[in-house]
Amino acid sequence: MTILETKEVSKTYAAHKALDKVSVCVEQGDVFGLLGPNGAGKTTLIRMINQITAPDEGEIFFCGNRLRAQDVHHIGYLPEERGLYKKMKVGEQAVYLAQLKGMDTKTAKEKLKEWFTRFDIMNWWDKKVEELSKGMAQKVQFITTVLHEPKLLIFDEPFSGFDPLNANLLKEEILNLRDKGASIIFSTHNMSSVEEICDKIALINKSKKILDGSVKEIKQRFKKNLYELVLPKEAAIEDMLVEGCYLQDKLRAGDTLVVKLSIDKGRNAELLSNILKTTDIISYRELLPSMNEIFIQTVQENE
Repeated sequence: MTILETKEVSKTYAAHKALDKVSVCVEQGDVFGLLGPNGAGKTTLIRMINQITAPDEGEIFFCGNRLRAQDVHHIGYLPEERGLYKKMKVGEQAVYLAQLKGMDTKTAKEKLKEWFTRFDIMNWWDKKVEELSKGMAQKVQFITTVLHEPKLLIFDEPFSGFDPLNANLLKEEILNLRDKGASIIFSTHNMSSVEEICDKIALINKSKKILDGSVKEIKQRFKKNLYELVLPKEAAIEDMLVEGCYLQDKLRAGDTLVVKLSIDKGRNAELLSNILKTTDIISYRELLPSMNEIFIQTVQENE
């Protein structure tokens, strides 16, 4: 089921084209990575989905219908620029934000206390927001974003400011929400997070979408027939190469030899057979490009 679809949406501010005919599709249960350099147009698209601004051209559909004002109650948005009322008590603030999303006070308090306990911040319930550290404040805002169980969640740089332990906690919660059926738009510059979390991505640069698809398919699309072989230390790899196999790099790691090879299509079996006549193969794997490499290459080519 398609939760969100934008069809060739465009937006211009004065002489600046912020978005130019951008189409994306987010399916139920997907974590959709919205990627791009600063100023590419990601924030403009997120604001359109949240109805903070409207497209000049194109259409946006939510659960099969044109996006309506009341759909905002089914969307949870955690912006990169966080903001809580500093003088309010943490619990009061969280209940207030839950009420804005249509939750009654009793249900909101019950669910909030479950989340606060899970995130180990229950002892801050009656303290003022200004007493919270940045990380704890971000936990509170994450909780209030997901509390009403919206169909679509939008996270803009959700791990910003978190230590590795709490970033991992947040990652696990995001994946749990996905497994329960939530659809998630995940905007970030952290490509390692994209590899760990995202099912599909769209890359925007200079207001245009320049790449989209599943993470697995994109990595296959950009692969360069590179392979890593681990052999016993004494192996003379140069003497074992067959036609169509090229040595890219090698290094000795303890009692093993790690070799990076470029192998023409269809020559893998012949190479492995030739090596096994002389020595053992400890491990063998294809080297796929990282999302960081793909991001840089695609943006540079687009430039």
